[in-house]
Formats: sequence, C-alpha cells, structure tokens
Amino acid sequence: MVGSRITVADSFLSRLIGLIGRKTLDAGCGLLIRPSSGIHTFGMRFSIDVVALDKNLKVVRMWEKLRPFRATVISFRIHSVLELSSGQIRDRQIALHDQLEILN
Repeated sequence: MVGSRITVADSFLSRLIGLIGRKTLDAGCGLLIRPSSGIHTFGMRFSIDVVALDKNLKVVRMWEKLRPFRATVISFRIHSVLELSSGQIRDRQIALHDQLEILN
C-alpha cells in the first residue's frame, strides 16, 4: 500500500493549489493530481517524492526528494502525478512499471 490518506486534486483550483501552504506531509498521506503531465514545487516548504503515472496508473517516472522551487519535466506519457512525503518511494519500494490502483 502506497498510502491510506491520498487526496485527489481533479479540479482546476485543487490542482493549482496542490500542497502549497502546507508545512509538512505525513507518511501515508499524498495528493493525486489528475490530469497532470508534470508538477512544480514553487512556494512549497518541504521536499516530496513524486510518482508519474500513465492513464492506467502505471509508474512511468519518479523523482525522489524533489526540493522546493523545482519542477519536473512535462511529458505526454504522464497522465497523473502522485505526490508523497519525502522517502516514500524508497520506503514503499515503488518501482518503474509498478501498477497502482485506487481502492475506496
């Protein structure tokens, strides 16, 4: 399990705000931004792990410990982006081509 408290950002406003303004992101928490072909951390106060997913929620790219005021590449292969607390890619052993699924 990648996280038990994943919030979905699927409106213009929720995608625009994202994690900006938060002081931290606890383990088990995250933000699934969809649609999104890349993200930035401008205005953020902490590093995050970023998992890029295709339209079928398969992992196509990852950025570990992405620091504030950085940006990922933009790719048409990326359909959504999962933002997790720093270290979660390693701790949860997320790998390229892993298939994720959303459970309600």
